[in-house]
Amino acid sequence: MNNVLDIVYWIPLLPLLGCIINGLGRKSLSKGAIGVIGSGVILASFVLSLWAFFQVRAGNVHTAEYFPFINVGNLKIPFAFQIDQLSAIWLLVITGVGFLIHVYSTSYMHDEKPEHFGRYFAYLNLFVFSMLLLVMGANFVIMFIGWEGVGLCSYLLIGFWFKKKEYSKAANKAFIMNRIGDLAFLIALFMLINKLGTTTFSEIFTSASLAKLSGREITVITLLLFVGATGKSAQIPLYTWLPDAMAGPTPVSALIHAATMVTAGIYMIARANLLFSMAPATLNVIAIIGIATALLAATIALKQNDIKKVLAYSTVSQLGYMFLALGSGAYVAAVFHVMTHAFFKALLFLGSGSVIHAMGGEQDMRRMGGLSKYMKVTNITFLLGCLAIAGIPGFSGFFSKDEILAGAFAKSPVLYALGLLGALLTAFYMFRLYATTFKGNFRGTQEQEHHLHESPAAITVPLIVLAILSVVGGFVGVPGFIAQGAHALSDFLKPVFKDSYALLPAHEVSHSMEWTLAGVSSLLVIVVVVIAWSRFAKKPDLQPATGLGKVLENKWYVDELYDTIIVRPLNALGSFLSNVVDRKVVDGVVNGVGRLVSYGGRQLRWLQSGQTGSYILMMVLGMVLIFIVQFFLRK
Repeated sequence: MNNVLDIVYWIPLLPLLGCIINGLGRKSLSKGAIGVIGSGVILASFVLSLWAFFQVRAGNVHTAEYFPFINVGNLKIPFAFQIDQLSAIWLLVITGVGFLIHVYSTSYMHDEKPEHFGRYFAYLNLFVFSMLLLVMGANFVIMFIGWEGVGLCSYLLIGFWFKKKEYSKAANKAFIMNRIGDLAFLIALFMLINKLGTTTFSEIFTSASLAKLSGREITVITLLLFVGATGKSAQIPLYTWLPDAMAGPTPVSALIHAATMVTAGIYMIARANLLFSMAPATLNVIAIIGIATALLAATIALKQNDIKKVLAYSTVSQLGYMFLALGSGAYVAAVFHVMTHAFFKALLFLGSGSVIHAMGGEQDMRRMGGLSKYMKVTNITFLLGCLAIAGIPGFSGFFSKDEILAGAFAKSPVLYALGLLGALLTAFYMFRLYATTFKGNFRGTQEQEHHLHESPAAITVPLIVLAILSVVGGFVGVPGFIAQGAHALSDFLKPVFKDSYALLPAHEVSHSMEWTLAGVSSLLVIVVVVIAWSRFAKKPDLQPATGLGKVLENKWYVDELYDTIIVRPLNALGSFLSNVVDRKVVDGVVNGVGRLVSYGGRQLRWLQSGQTGSYILMMVLGMVLIFIVQFFLRK
């Protein structure tokens, strides 16, 4: 070994081993053993990730090459892992939050049969393996393998309870919509191979390599990569799969659809930041799509009544903020929000799971209310998560969201204004959710009220840890206008983004302006929180929605629109190809040839009569025919 970081292959290998053991031994292992193995391998990966993080922090950035993966002609793609500042941050988030969710799952999924319990943990371990492969890959090919792996695991986990038809449909929807983005990613990959002859990051992101690409080619490649990111990270127009993905178990929603997989698109753009910085048109598209998604999803969340659906649209909206940051060139802010969002959104999803667990599977907020009396730990931790996502000063969400809004203001005051509107909508719908669920009087059945109780320690301990991270997690990125030189995350990530920041036009925002922006947004958010709390705690929104509210409740009818202009025409085309082209044309030709041969055989068999006289006559006629051809027709 030339470098101590060569052993980082154990970080993804351990979850893969956990998947194999739990998958093959699911019928023989006890639930306790499955839970220990499934959670233990993730804890071991987290410890190794922590060690790798401190190695990187000490200056040991390393690319570990293990063997040639593809070696054809001049194309050489190694199986290699890159451990630097960016991948180190993601490793900690994936394995740290992942471990807490695995522990939570041991209690949440305890009613499953042992073999299904084992299948669940095998899928969960396989997902973590794929996600680690995605962020550790030193080239686009290894990243793409992980990219496809998380898509597969998402399908398996969304459709975990596959006997329910609507859950299987949700899994199919997620898988198919992700394939659209994946195709664009693959085309961009082929373009890079065609133009540069490599997919390795350290070889692509050099001035010599990038000089081989024209401005138009860079724009096309980055737009294709962005389409790939919109699929995985649920942006317009490929976002509708994520809310439906709530069909999966709640811990799955927390891990895959809040903390890790949906941030894969942000990671990919952050990794290729230099390429995107050379395509200002693409950055503008990213910023516009990001803010549009943030606002669209936030308006839909205002009128949802399913506790997990509110959080799902909240996730889509927050991902929009991350893309707004990327499009504004504020790469550090995007990574910062990925980290803080992982803390508070995982907390909120797991908190909603605790509520659903206590309510016997009920997810409609209108049938809840007053739960703070029965579930004190869940109530306090959920409240802290709501304060964090709303961006209340001092909480983690405040620091990352403020940095995104400052970056948006530097690019365009219009983007800032729209971003601020999104932040106010976020505060409103989150405290509508909190007040409707935890405040007021209980609105469920007597039987549900009788069974209300706080969740066991395996559920509440992860909630407490995530709540602490949601409160203090933002202090790794204290902005310069509050304390000079206190943005540890920016200093840590500087080597990853320094070339991009040299390319991008400098948009400095003065400290006095940053104080003003932060003060205005904080004041407005607090006002909105007070309004939402006082309104919905006393009088929850129980009446059927009308007018615009009904449009929002029905998600702007986007699913119906897609169904009308895409799904039904494709189904009609498929039906036409199946019933007409396949059965009548293709089958008609094949069957027609068969019938022709059969008919010809039936007619020719009459020549084989078995009568000697007939055979002699045919011989004579044949000889006469040959004689005529030979002497009269040939010249």
